[in-house]
Amino acid sequence: MDRSVAYLTSFYARAGDTFIRREVEELRRLGWTVHTFSIRRADEAEGVSEDILREQRTTTYLLEQGGWRLAMAFLRRAARYPRRMMRAVAQARAIRWPGLRSWIWHWVYLLEASYLAEQLERRGVGLLHNHISMNSATVALLASTLAAVPFSMTVHGPHDFLAAEQWGLGAKISAAAATVCISDFGKSQCMLFSQPGNWERLHVVRCGLDSSFLDVTPIPHPAAPRLVCVGRLGPEKGQLLLVQAAAILRDQGIAVDIVLIGDGPSRRDIEDAAARLGVRDRIRLEGWQGSSQVRRWIGESRALVLPSFAEGIPVVLMEALALRRPVISTYVGGIPELVRPGENGWLVPAGSVEELARAMAKALRAPPEELDRMGGRGRTLVLERHDLSREVGKLAEILDRARRR
Repeated sequence: MDRSVAYLTSFYARAGDTFIRREVEELRRLGWTVHTFSIRRADEAEGVSEDILREQRTTTYLLEQGGWRLAMAFLRRAARYPRRMMRAVAQARAIRWPGLRSWIWHWVYLLEASYLAEQLERRGVGLLHNHISMNSATVALLASTLAAVPFSMTVHGPHDFLAAEQWGLGAKISAAAATVCISDFGKSQCMLFSQPGNWERLHVVRCGLDSSFLDVTPIPHPAAPRLVCVGRLGPEKGQLLLVQAAAILRDQGIAVDIVLIGDGPSRRDIEDAAARLGVRDRIRLEGWQGSSQVRRWIGESRALVLPSFAEGIPVVLMEALALRRPVISTYVGGIPELVRPGENGWLVPAGSVEELARAMAKALRAPPEELDRMGGRGRTLVLERHDLSREVGKLAEILDRARRR
């Protein structure tokens, strides 16, 4: 039986979408033909490894086709399937938010969807699957209508939920053949913004790790007072609190070296705050790194810290626990499903720099045997719930049912 699926995201491939790339590779290993599409190409700074560059070389970028090619696809689709186009236009009008800017953007989405619909037909794709239920999911919904091909989507959070009404999350869940959530918390939010009649098509498939993290030889906890934070430098990740916490620890006479892996709009704010508070020597910004470098930094740290204000459930927390490193994070999103206080890490109230600094001090002062115990329990939990082959196996069954709908 031919099993083909097209994957669509806003940006692909990049340093921050390791989970999606692992999923694509595992589906291909299971015999699926996976065609990758993206609205835009990621910034060059995120092309940090050969596997990212390889995926970029085989991905079709919709906006790179140019306005003329997209417009011609729209006209061909409208002439050949006028009823489908009328329905797609109605869908775009129904889910767009008020204002001229939204009106313009949704016409752009229709142009992109028209080109994507033609590609789905030409490649004989049986299912369109989208990751993250914002702008790319709008394009997926419209392309599904224009190509008469079912679509499904994976909802991550937190932005999907913070602007759920703006992005028409409920309408997309209703139209999708299946909606995959990466945590129980994510499923609850999809239930909140959708009708009960659609809940039977909501599924939880957890992010999975492959052997590069699950089969690593244990590394002793370092004596150096190093903590690592991995992720996009953005307001929702709360990295500015790490700078403030470093100043508190300095005043308490506690040594700390905080390494930030990643980049983003908050970088300048973090640098300015570190200079203002006099902790530039305690904050290191290393930019985007490949998976092997991320593993090395985690292994050379006593714990991973992520003081997020809003989250889905970050894959890097699973990666740290798989490497037997405890985690310091916050009571938001799906994080409490993974991080268990006193067992495999510390959870603090989001926004509380005092509690964050207190948890960091505990991690810095903990004896190696306590860190080993916490890291071992974290690894056991990851092995039980976040094995890539098992989770993608579940996903494959969901996609197969969605394809046949």
